[in-house]
Amino acid sequence: MGLSGFPAVPHAARRLPELWSGGRGGSLGDGKHQLTRAAEAFHTSWDQECDAVEYVVGWGLEHRTLEKIRAIGVDEIQYAKGHKYLTLVYQIDQGLTRLLWIGKERTIESFQGFFTVIGEPLAAQIEFVCSDMCQPYLDVIRQKCSQALHILDRFHIVAKMNQALDDVRAAESRKMAQDGTHLANYLSRSLPMNSSDESFCMGMEIAALSRNS
Repeated sequence: MGLSGFPAVPHAARRLPELWSGGRGGSLGDGKHQLTRAAEAFHTSWDQECDAVEYVVGWGLEHRTLEKIRAIGVDEIQYAKGHKYLTLVYQIDQGLTRLLWIGKERTIESFQGFFTVIGEPLAAQIEFVCSDMCQPYLDVIRQKCSQALHILDRFHIVAKMNQALDDVRAAESRKMAQDGTHLANYLSRSLPMNSSDESFCMGMEIAALSRNS
């Protein structure tokens, strides 16, 4: 599967696009379904497929080299019902994209575990960090990668901007409605209560327009 040191398996390569066509989306629960499909395709059991994956992952960790890391991305993935998450850290250098670390939950302690693994000298070389606006991630990045350019997820930036616009609109609407009420109260005290009085009627119309605008 593209890992140096492993022999090519032509028939497996032909089946991989079909077996893993589900893409990257979804929760980790999809992985079990994909392993089941793979086991059926290769006429093995789910346990054998799981053992094979564990072997490949173990081999990769044993032979992994952590040299200079210029760019990382951090995100979470839900792996079970009830808001259970894993923190994933990727290396996203140009020409080298790989999963570096997985931590349980999306907490400060979880993300700090990644920097404990790579050590301060390697962390000091990181130039770019991509993340969403999860507060624990922001806190750790500020503490451990203050030298890096922090790139925020575009989706969350747009969501925050839209929320800010909604807040401004709501505040302006409340202010205009309040001003219209004050104007109506002032006119009702200042002008005579006479429906035939043109000044009174005009004043109340202005007040009504202020409340409805």
